[in-house]
Amino acid sequence: MIFKRVGDGRPYPDHGMSSRGWASVPPRQVRLDQLVTIKDTLQLAALLDEDSTFYGDLFAHVVEWRGEYYLEDGLHRALRAALQQRHVLHARVHTMEG
Repeated sequence: MIFKRVGDGRPYPDHGMSSRGWASVPPRQVRLDQLVTIKDTLQLAALLDEDSTFYGDLFAHVVEWRGEYYLEDGLHRALRAALQQRHVLHARVHTMEG
């Protein structure tokens, strides 16, 4: 199993993080098998596009809430890492109280 669980939507409240807010969070390594996805649909074209992060953040966005790590942005990056047989992903992790 690549991820801990495949979810469908955000179970946590709105965090109000802007792009600038995410950019201020230092990236760290997160194990893929600790992540719960919030999307259950994959866009194959985005997975295969080498430039898919050209205009976005290079790091995935993860929300830590109630002891779980939710992959908010970066599903395609996480899957690429898994296909390359890597077990970790560099991500910005925002911890929410809850």
